Amino acid sequence: MNQEFIMAIDQIAKSKGINKEKLIDAIKQSIEVACKKHFGISTNGKQNIKINIDEKTGDVKVFAAKTVVPDEEVTNELLEVGITEAQNLNRLVQLDDIIDIEITPRNFGRIAAQNAKQVVIQKIKEAERQMVYEEYSVKLNDIVKGKVLRREKNGYIVQLDFTEASLPSTEAMPNDNFDEQMEMNDGIGTYKAFYLLNVKDFNKNENKLDGKSKNAGAQVIVSRTHPELVKRLFEQEVVEIKDGTVVIKSIAREAGSRTKIAVYSNDPLVDPVGACVGEKGKRINNIVQELNGEKIDVVHWSEDPKEFIREALSPAKVIDVELEETEGERNAKVIVPSHILTLAIGKGGQNVRLAAKLCGFKIDIKSVEVNEEVEE
Repeated sequence: MNQEFIMAIDQIAKSKGINKEKLIDAIKQSIEVACKKHFGISTNGKQNIKINIDEKTGDVKVFAAKTVVPDEEVTNELLEVGITEAQNLNRLVQLDDIIDIEITPRNFGRIAAQNAKQVVIQKIKEAERQMVYEEYSVKLNDIVKGKVLRREKNGYIVQLDFTEASLPSTEAMPNDNFDEQMEMNDGIGTYKAFYLLNVKDFNKNENKLDGKSKNAGAQVIVSRTHPELVKRLFEQEVVEIKDGTVVIKSIAREAGSRTKIAVYSNDPLVDPVGACVGEKGKRINNIVQELNGEKIDVVHWSEDPKEFIREALSPAKVIDVELEETEGERNAKVIVPSHILTLAIGKGGQNVRLAAKLCGFKIDIKSVEVNEEVEE
């Protein structure tokens, strides 16, 4: 190493927010490992090697702690030094003292510089990954914006503001059509909202000496299917939700197809459903557009389970609701006119399935005629 390299380390430490002392210590550890390999001993060997780096000149010196023994009893030169040689270095030395003796190999500056460079590069990467972790860990469970860059084996890579994120195939909506979008836009997807599902910080478990960690980096994982994505979109779009006037009580979602959301107003003068829909449907249409046409039913929440179930099954009109709770199960028998039975159940049972999830009841729907036959 040299003085210019030391100056570069100082500048890097300041610009990347890396503690200079910790950086120098890491460089010393790396050089120590290289030095032990040079002398043919393992990093767990008994020889106590010390590295000294002059932070002004960049000079590196290697010292070994050796025990002073009689000249004729030196059996291991890596661990012992004869009394005559030791006193030539320091006349006050006595037998059994432990002294540091310089053992810097020839041309060791090149080895030291190479190891220092590797450590600095790795520390820069760690600092950048830490910045990513700190940037996105505070946004966990919130919305982030990004563009899909490319498809990978198990999903997509999304470009966010400060890093790339992983969108697993299981977290992508079936109607997102990212592949088609990338084909139409020179290989880059359109700007979309993603739910920040997880941020992993691998720096904590990384081996900082050999730089061979398989899991190095801060990994950001996003989702387009999570129900909370819909909730966050409503919070962004609807002022009354943002200020706490309107509260989202529950959400049931089948991503890419349909969502039911139950809302309640803390102000009797504010209609929670109307606030979410917006004038001429502008607010909800913005959310539907973000979700590529996913249908959204906004219903009134009620603390009365019967009334809540009626609302949850909209747009179907309900004649009657009978509740039964046994052994921890919450069951509801719902009666509807025969001509809207199909509407109440929904295509593939979706409407009743989402309503059941929204309310927390197992719902059994019967038409008026079917119900009368059972009672007879």
